[in-house]
Amino acid sequence: MAERSFKAEVEHLRLGAGETFTGEGILAITKALLESGVGYVGGYQGAPISHLMDVLADAQDLLAELGVRFEANASEAAATAMLAASVHYPIRGAVTYKGPVGVNVASDALANLSSSGVNGGALIVLGEDYGEGSSIMQERSHAFAMKSQFWLLDPRPNLPSIVRAVKQGFELSEASSTPVMLMVRIRSCHVTGQFEAADNIPPPLTVREALAEPRKDFRRVVLPPMSYAHEREKIESRWPAAEAFIIERALNERFGPRQGKIGIVLQGGMYNGVIRGLQRLGLADLYGNTDVPLYVLNVTYPLVRTEILDFAHGKDALLVVEEGQPEFIEQSVASMLFKEGVQTRLAGKDVLPMVGEYTGEVLRDGMTAFLRETAPDLLPGQVRAPNRDAPEIPDLSKTVPVRPPGFCTGCPERPIFAALKIVQQELGEHQITGDIGCHLFAALPPFEIGGSTMGYGLGPASNSAFDAGGSKRAISIIGDGGFWHNGLASSIGNMVFNRSDSVAVIVDNYYSAATGGQDVPSSRASNPTKATNNPVGAAVRGVGVKWVREIDRTYDVPRMCEVFREALTTDYGGPKVIIASSECMLNRQRREKPLRQQSINSGTRIEVPRFGVDEDICTGDHACIRLSGCPSLSLKTLDDPLRDDPVAHIDQTCVGCGNCGEVAEAAALCPSFYRADIVHNPTGFERWRAGIASRLIGHLQGRRQRKLLSFGGAE
Repeated sequence: MAERSFKAEVEHLRLGAGETFTGEGILAITKALLESGVGYVGGYQGAPISHLMDVLADAQDLLAELGVRFEANASEAAATAMLAASVHYPIRGAVTYKGPVGVNVASDALANLSSSGVNGGALIVLGEDYGEGSSIMQERSHAFAMKSQFWLLDPRPNLPSIVRAVKQGFELSEASSTPVMLMVRIRSCHVTGQFEAADNIPPPLTVREALAEPRKDFRRVVLPPMSYAHEREKIESRWPAAEAFIIERALNERFGPRQGKIGIVLQGGMYNGVIRGLQRLGLADLYGNTDVPLYVLNVTYPLVRTEILDFAHGKDALLVVEEGQPEFIEQSVASMLFKEGVQTRLAGKDVLPMVGEYTGEVLRDGMTAFLRETAPDLLPGQVRAPNRDAPEIPDLSKTVPVRPPGFCTGCPERPIFAALKIVQQELGEHQITGDIGCHLFAALPPFEIGGSTMGYGLGPASNSAFDAGGSKRAISIIGDGGFWHNGLASSIGNMVFNRSDSVAVIVDNYYSAATGGQDVPSSRASNPTKATNNPVGAAVRGVGVKWVREIDRTYDVPRMCEVFREALTTDYGGPKVIIASSECMLNRQRREKPLRQQSINSGTRIEVPRFGVDEDICTGDHACIRLSGCPSLSLKTLDDPLRDDPVAHIDQTCVGCGNCGEVAEAAALCPSFYRADIVHNPTGFERWRAGIASRLIGHLQGRRQRKLLSFGGAE
């Protein structure tokens, strides 16, 4: 069950010539692929391009009508390997990656694809994200384009430019026999707008037709001496062909006056932010008309030397706006200017930050600093010569508490780590590694379990150095998404082969939850186009694991504790795998809430469990919070003057998972937790019984109130 259904939006993909397409950037990319005659598509989900895979999955009927093959690949490496279909055949193929981590995973296949070259157009749609909100490490994919010599597009973030870039990307790939990467930031993925649609084009040669007439060319195989020939071909043939195509088709754009004292060279993806910054400085209008010459790099690799030099001609200074680090474009532009003997001053990372997202404010401040040094007459008076320095922004980190990311309310992974924390209090701290996915939140308070992650599916592998036969066993965590992505061979298979005496916990929440709830081979749901219900337990036993424990309800904290104790103390010396399964609560609520509300509206009797804390019993030691961390479990201050400490409190966001009560029982904390079943549309008997109970309770409360001592004096 994906995070969001695009069934309604997918119908827009059927629009034809003369009609207007309205929607998000992700949908626009999908529509552009279909208008380009793509023959096959695939990839691996992950922010910020998760929805692209979800759109493709929901559009499989349309893809089938056009003869387009779709595959949800096991990893980015598998997706890139699929592009081998474009090496020998004139078939256009496209796949998606999650940012630089996806490029890292795909690097082996990508290097081979770039070496052999392609016949049909090969396009890689890459999501990239910078700044504090990013879910990945702050790396750039630009370095891979330079290393493996494929071309990198970074279109302006509006729908017509993105659609044009998709189509030009295929054409550039075919003109230069080189794979092309199209980079879209999170803002581009979710920008909304319109463009004039064109008819969808069935692929001139489908993969089914190609299968009937196989082709081969040994010159495309990456083996010596052809591997060296490929490198020469890149420099002597492919690169010049790419430059010629970029120039002839005007893939890069210039805005503003042709001449000027200064100019700005910018990545296409930075265009909106730069224009917004210039607007705030009075140097551009709402329609993008600018007083400062702009050279917009919709192709950030390769850079076209003649275009760079022409733009720099007659200018005193250039500013390079390049998000991320290192400053590859700035270095290349500096080299071109130096070799040509051009004296134009170059600015970039000296006025703009080396790291982080280039927001509108960051770009405005950077351009202001650049203009003050090079063209102060262009700035408004109050900006050109401020009367006083801007006030220093206070450091709020000392007063505002840090709010780290955490598990969702009712998350079935929370009791796993509560149990592990309880067991560690008994057996001592253990060496624990995490993995990419929701379970990595366990490294943060209140659990503070695990302290490293080396890659998707590599949790157990990253603990292999500690399998040294000490007094304690190493513990590693891996999710079901990571398990099927890379973990079965690289982590579990590695443990079996090396006879590891450590413990691996596979968190199975029925979906690839961290990337949006997409199905994986072990998903319990029925999928009409994919093979699900392939148990994780069968897979680990299949590669040789003998000690396997499976728990199908992680909320059973006492049972979780029991299995952890057994795994850490057993005499068995081989790899030990615990499979902890419970459905992702977020996906479960998305599925069940609408159905429950529908039943309530229809008058059906429904019971909804809710948990609470008895204020009179709670002692206020807050141990439950230290072993749960659920967002619905908070503190409440009482009006009782004899009780200063706040007590635990469960708010209205509770989903009734029961974890807090289970933790209380397992840790022998307190009996203050209670469960109350809220009955919607109760029967007549239940209403009568509730009325009797309410009157009886009211009578007893009144009698108790009358017996209370009164300290008030007579008037």
